[in-house]
Amino acid sequence: MTSSSSHRHVELERIAAGAYLARNARGGTLQMGSGSSTDFTPVELLLAAIAGCSAVDVDGITARRAEPEVFRARVDAQKVRDDAGNILRDIELTFTISFPEGEAGDAARAALPRALQVSHDRACTVTRTIEAGVPVTVRLG
Repeated sequence: MTSSSSHRHVELERIAAGAYLARNARGGTLQMGSGSSTDFTPVELLLAAIAGCSAVDVDGITARRAEPEVFRARVDAQKVRDDAGNILRDIELTFTISFPEGEAGDAARAALPRALQVSHDRACTVTRTIEAGVPVTVRLG
């Protein structure tokens, strides 16, 4: 049985043709769409989740040492259709991070490679779940 502290959920509601509103347990909302508007598509949100998950980890470790001057992440992937259907391939996460000169910046730069590795190997739930290939059960309620 899953404890309430480990359980996660998001609810989704259709608000118009091709437009949906996701709501988390804290009351936050995010609109997404089919790609016919500027709203993020579900695939773009997945890519954003990969970047965001690792960014939270890396920022949490390095910002304790120094505030970054630049902190950006980009996720690239190829959406392909194969015999089994649509899938993303060649997912690549690239960080561009810089810190100020000085002792604190040096400490943050020194921590950066390990922070990236720990995020990828252990801490980022999104990346670890994707790489593990966790099955998704679909039900009609």
